[in-house]
Amino acid sequence: MKSEKKKSRTKKLRIEKWRAVATLLAIYDIVATNASYFLALWIRFDGSVSQIPDFYLNAYLKFIPIYTVICFAVFIMARMYKSVWKYASFDEAARTAVGSAVASFLHILLITVLIERMPLSYYFWGSCFQFILLIAVRFSYRFFLLERSHIKNFDTPKADHRIMIIGAGEAGQMLLRSILRDNSASDRVVCIIDDNPNKWSRYIDGIPIVGGKEDILYNVKKYNIDKIYIAIPSAPRESKRDIINICEETDCVIKNLPDFYQYANSAVTVNSMRNVSVEDLLGREPLRTDMQDVYSLIKGKTIIVTGGGGSIGSELCRQIAAHEPERLIIFDIYENNAYSIQQELKTKYPKMNLTVLIGSVRDSRRLDEMFKRFKPDIVYHAAAHKHVPLMEDSPCEAIKNNVIGTYKTAYAAMMNGCKRFVLISTDKAVNPTNIMGASKRLCEMIIQAFDRSVKENKLENIPRLFTHAEKGGDEEVIPLTSFPENIRTEFVAVRFGNVLGSNGSVVPLFKQQIERGGPVTITHPEIVRYFMTIPEAVSLVLLAGAYAHGGEIFVLDMGSPVRIETLARNLIKLSGLKPDIDIKIEYTGLRPGEKLYEETLMAEEGLQTTPNKLIFIGNPIPFNVEEFRDGIESLMTAAYDNSGNIRELVEKIVPTYSANTQLADKKERIDAAKVM
Repeated sequence: MKSEKKKSRTKKLRIEKWRAVATLLAIYDIVATNASYFLALWIRFDGSVSQIPDFYLNAYLKFIPIYTVICFAVFIMARMYKSVWKYASFDEAARTAVGSAVASFLHILLITVLIERMPLSYYFWGSCFQFILLIAVRFSYRFFLLERSHIKNFDTPKADHRIMIIGAGEAGQMLLRSILRDNSASDRVVCIIDDNPNKWSRYIDGIPIVGGKEDILYNVKKYNIDKIYIAIPSAPRESKRDIINICEETDCVIKNLPDFYQYANSAVTVNSMRNVSVEDLLGREPLRTDMQDVYSLIKGKTIIVTGGGGSIGSELCRQIAAHEPERLIIFDIYENNAYSIQQELKTKYPKMNLTVLIGSVRDSRRLDEMFKRFKPDIVYHAAAHKHVPLMEDSPCEAIKNNVIGTYKTAYAAMMNGCKRFVLISTDKAVNPTNIMGASKRLCEMIIQAFDRSVKENKLENIPRLFTHAEKGGDEEVIPLTSFPENIRTEFVAVRFGNVLGSNGSVVPLFKQQIERGGPVTITHPEIVRYFMTIPEAVSLVLLAGAYAHGGEIFVLDMGSPVRIETLARNLIKLSGLKPDIDIKIEYTGLRPGEKLYEETLMAEEGLQTTPNKLIFIGNPIPFNVEEFRDGIESLMTAAYDNSGNIRELVEKIVPTYSANTQLADKKERIDAAKVM
């Protein structure tokens, strides 16, 4: 109770102080406005009161009470007593100017009409003096604080931190002024960097602009900088990456202003600055998509997401939930992940029709039951085994889950009137050297085969694959179900690279190793990968569903590949440590099936454009659909028999699959990685 009373008393005192300041300011305004016109009259008659004619002086004295009321009313309407003058800006100046102008106009009009026509100089100089006196007192406090901060900034013999601001644009100026007026801070801005040569050797609030990014290292030493604030939210991501890389050569603490501040109207302050993230180091502009097509596609539809509890699947569920589906069905074999995303969505979208089901894409009966019950409009198939080394040790499981699971899910979707089936694929499916990548290439071929069969109306040639019997012994075959009429399911795939922060991603592994004190393990110093964020990947998947006509493999232009060694070293630096000194880097050698580079397109596929300039369609590689179906049946049998020659069978079906094949020449590796 005592603390509440104290808070109430403090609040009351604060309110009383504010009102007291406003009252004093109003009293000053009354004196200033009336004194302004008397001063004008006094100057008109040579600075002598005795020379002012009585009729002018009497007119002025008669009008004072009227003008006092007028000014008070006008200034209140102009909100001239509700500003925080410590932060006075153009808005306060504009309102003061308008208030003064309106009051002066009324003064000229009313004194002339009601009392006496005054000299022209009285009107002119009275208005000028009034505005000067009104604006001066209001900005004197702001000027005093600014000058005091300048004195503090330059005369303090030792500041806790000496700051370099990169960016002399609007964001940089707001950040600088925020630091200057923060009287409690002991930080001192000593120089500014900007790539615009027209700004060099000039000043902002007394702080010199000392050069461009090539001058960063020199000025860090010259000015003894220990903090760098990067305030260029609208700069291209690649340029920002280059600046961050230069800054990381210093021992300074680096803070970055997030990209979204270029769209925000809020002020930039020290609290706006964030630690540099790994996304900032990728050097690629984030994918910005118009989701209106996605909204039209998803709204009011029943959607199934297989693998909905995983990294990609859960983000799919989040973005789908935001687009008002009729029903969202999360299907996953791992109950903990499924439960986690279920609770998150129930909290955020309590009115959404959400169903969470546990099951395996390898269980055709479970799939048939689910599809018959809910009749989904769209399926996003994210369920898959994705870990390359683990799948190399268990190749039959990769075939069972990825290949046969995709086949069974696609079959159930087609048989139950699903309109679109979107497969989530990977760049590892291109010229695969591991069984995981080969299995995903088989998945792409499956959806292309299904799509072609639907378009050519050859559904009777699609075998129904089973790993169980409906009745009786193992030899009994389940009879083929008749096909429904007017099947129009469109099958597409979406292919992208590594996803930051996903399960099994290298970035969380590196962070864990850094937290343990190292070493950070890298398989090869020359290994490169494409990267994208989970939201970007999911946006692409959703857009693929919107752009689909059937049979496409959608590919994202992911920019330049990133060397994993560079990424690891940057993560160590972002942790405030030094590579090879604080944290050791060890090379462990390529793992089974691992490639030095990943591609996003096969050479034979080529490219087609889409409405989004960052999304392309790979032309499908032709293959014999009938032979492919026979091969899938044989592959399923071999996988469930846990055959030791599963890789040889995969090689027969996927001509581009060659286990452990690597490009030997470094130049060829990098050129191949830049195929986009």
